[in-house]
Amino acid sequence: MSQPSLLDRHSIRQHVRHLRRALTEEQQIQAAGLLAEHAVNFAPLANARYIALFLSVDNELNTRPLIARLWQKKKQVSLPVLHPFSAGHLLFLRYTPETVLTTNKLRILEPPLDIRQLITLDQLDVMIVPLVAFDSSGQRLGMGGGFYDRTLQNWRQHGFLPVGVAHDCQQVEYLPTAEWDVPLPVVMTPSRLWQWE
Repeated sequence: MSQPSLLDRHSIRQHVRHLRRALTEEQQIQAAGLLAEHAVNFAPLANARYIALFLSVDNELNTRPLIARLWQKKKQVSLPVLHPFSAGHLLFLRYTPETVLTTNKLRILEPPLDIRQLITLDQLDVMIVPLVAFDSSGQRLGMGGGFYDRTLQNWRQHGFLPVGVAHDCQQVEYLPTAEWDVPLPVVMTPSRLWQWE
């Protein structure tokens, strides 16, 4: 990948994160409620049994209202956990209202590492994916750590549907891509559902 596009990706990240942080608390609450409403009525999620999500950080669209709705509908929810001995990889562990979360080295809350609570990628029906920016062709720009790029490498073989969630302001016209980037088949914002497949 050429150096200018690395710089482009960095500046896009900074710009979109600034837009996201500029949202008021009221706008954040409204966006999270709208997204939860749309998501539970989206057929792949409505029909799913095992759903991986993430807990929002840094003014990401708040996923907690969606998680609460999924629990009400008796869905099995799991959250990402940093893999203990495979750097840069994620595991997904069951998350219930009783789960006591701890802060990992990236200062993100995660369930305790308990192999009995492990949900494999093959078990998942849907994976809700965080992103910093997305474009009109489904390209996703993450935080830069590559955790989800690695997780999504063979999503079709595992049989789950990746769904990006974002504020409307996180859409950009065009994202410079890298060879490891995995485009998303679906992105959901408070106002719109984007599908590319």
